[in-house]
Amino acid sequence: MDSVDTPSDIPGCPAPHLSGYFRWKSRMDRVLAVPLFLLALPFIAVAVAVVRLTSTGPGIYKQIRVGKNGNVFAMYKIRTMRVDAEAATGAVWARPGDPRITRVGKILRNLHIDEFPQFWNVIRGDMSLVGPRPERPEIVNVLDKKIDGYILRLQIKPGITGFAQLNHHSDHDLNDVRKKVVYDLEYIQKASLWFDLRLLFGTGLKSLALLNPTTLQWLGLYKRVEDIPWAEPLLVSPENISHDPATLSSILTC
Repeated sequence: MDSVDTPSDIPGCPAPHLSGYFRWKSRMDRVLAVPLFLLALPFIAVAVAVVRLTSTGPGIYKQIRVGKNGNVFAMYKIRTMRVDAEAATGAVWARPGDPRITRVGKILRNLHIDEFPQFWNVIRGDMSLVGPRPERPEIVNVLDKKIDGYILRLQIKPGITGFAQLNHHSDHDLNDVRKKVVYDLEYIQKASLWFDLRLLFGTGLKSLALLNPTTLQWLGLYKRVEDIPWAEPLLVSPENISHDPATLSSILTC
């Protein structure tokens, strides 16, 4: 498959010097994540118990993901698939009606309860409350080659939720990722406390099935990326990117 270009309206280097907001964002994340984690614990406990009772395998599992600057970490999730879900296929994205997802898992995914253990990742400093969603190393290595500019997402910590998650559905193919790169790079450019608070509020509405284009517009978060060929590519110099098969030791600098 040929490389997929990112949109021409996003600069090749979205943030030569990251906003000063990121210098203290991690502290704010941890302060907020502690009470959120405590509030989430009863839901996590019930979800884990139901998962254990209805399917074979652990209630919570950890999966290696790529974080800031290409550093890998163990991300925690409540299991929503069969334990042998990727035994035959390897790492692949979930799709609508995916038979690998259990009945309980479908409910947990719809309510986003399966992501609650990641508050612990925020407390540990692996993740942020808001930021680009982290991917697995093997998938990052593929997307890095397919989508110019994808690696720029690693300039900041990955998040539990983000601008892309409120405006677009889960990844089903490369075109979905291409669109989400637009949202992620725009977030890196415009990140602020006010932006984060609106995204967190929008995420709460989404969990309650109350989020729609109207509420997104009211929050000033509505953005649509058209599914059309991009006029100009976002060029990324390949010699400045590490392609280590397990970890990415550095990010592209401009």
